[in-house]
Amino acid sequence: NAQIKEGVHDLLKNRDGLICGICNGFQALIKLGLLPYGKIMDTDENCPTLTFNDIARHQSKIVRTRIASNMSPWLSLTNVGDVYNVPISHGEGKFLASDKVIADLIKGGQIATQYVDMNGEATYDIDYNPNGSALAIEGITSPDGRVFGKMGHSERVGAGLYRNVIGDYDIKMFKSMVQYFKK
Repeated sequence: NAQIKEGVHDLLKNRDGLICGICNGFQALIKLGLLPYGKIMDTDENCPTLTFNDIARHQSKIVRTRIASNMSPWLSLTNVGDVYNVPISHGEGKFLASDKVIADLIKGGQIATQYVDMNGEATYDIDYNPNGSALAIEGITSPDGRVFGKMGHSERVGAGLYRNVIGDYDIKMFKSMVQYFKK
């Protein structure tokens, strides 16, 4: 829809807005080209995608993710290397991209979060990378960081949740967003 496309581009280019997509929202941002390119565009086979998990079924559990880049306003209250627990629930969360696209994401600091093992190391081990994502990518940003997408449900935080699994669950993305608009 041309009006929606125009409105989204106005939000990002003229109004200094932010966009976040979690799980299915991340998939939508990828399909639109907003991730990793920062604009709505026709995507093709050269663009990244999210596809079926390696085990070809739904995964629902708590995983660990590490902040790989905090250049996004959504992650401004985190530090590179911080590890957070996050609940996941998806059947199509495997991030795939060509070596060139992944190299560009690395160069641009656009790989925001990665699945990590108990030592905080990015891994392909299915016990920690529940979908087999390339380079253990869990979340990415647009080049300017204002569009952020991730598979894990970081919005599912609150007092009394996850008492049986010790860890830090608050990635502070919503506090970071509020701070961004108060500047």
